Amino acid sequence: MLLSLAASAQTKSAAEGIAEYRKMLEDGNPAELFEAKGENLWKQKRGPKNASLELCDLGKGPGKIKGAFVELPRYFADSGKVQDLESRLLTCMETLQGFNAAEIAKTPFGRGEQANIEGLVAWIAAESRGLKFNLPQVHAEEKKMLELGKRVFFYRAGPYDFSCASCHSEAGKRIRLQDLPDLTKNPGDGIGFAAWPAYRVSSGDLWGMQRRLNDCYRQQRFPYPGYASDVAVALGVYMGVNAQGAQSIAPSIKR
Repeated sequence: MLLSLAASAQTKSAAEGIAEYRKMLEDGNPAELFEAKGENLWKQKRGPKNASLELCDLGKGPGKIKGAFVELPRYFADSGKVQDLESRLLTCMETLQGFNAAEIAKTPFGRGEQANIEGLVAWIAAESRGLKFNLPQVHAEEKKMLELGKRVFFYRAGPYDFSCASCHSEAGKRIRLQDLPDLTKNPGDGIGFAAWPAYRVSSGDLWGMQRRLNDCYRQQRFPYPGYASDVAVALGVYMGVNAQGAQSIAPSIKR
């Protein structure tokens, strides 16, 4: 019996072990705490204008949340830009509540209004959990950002001559014990783009896509992209379009 269990353990892949670990934690995913915080922040009157975010348009109309997350990034006529969730929230916080978007963008992750944005991101993403990604590619700016995102994804530079594609452009790769999804095509439900934002057990915090991309650039030894910059948004467009039809499980839980 013991030999049988040992043999079974040896044949189990690292990916299967990590999947089991995540499954055990799912019922108590701490992301739920961030979701509750985000919902409260959405409804709370704050900022110099003492207003809530309940009139914020995330693409489905003012105040409409469900389904918005899986259609972002997208073009917004009022800002004249393609925006992801974080950059769109910055616009709403500035126009509706009177916050200074540029100052918030300069704030370190996990502090001040940056921490509040990640709470908002958790709640908004959760409201579209189980829905499938369907990013629009109608406006010329959306198509332009897709092409920019693709170029950025494959751009090699830095001391290691790395790019995003170095880790995420073919099947069967892994770093340490974790499988790396191929993000140049649809990796499937709840994988890659369809899993973020996520609660990181190793850091004890919730990470939005902006922070996730920042950490990827850190590992490539690249300079960090600016928060809500065109580069970060374009990468979101590229990965999001490639994830067309994939089901969102965000906020998920990661190691």
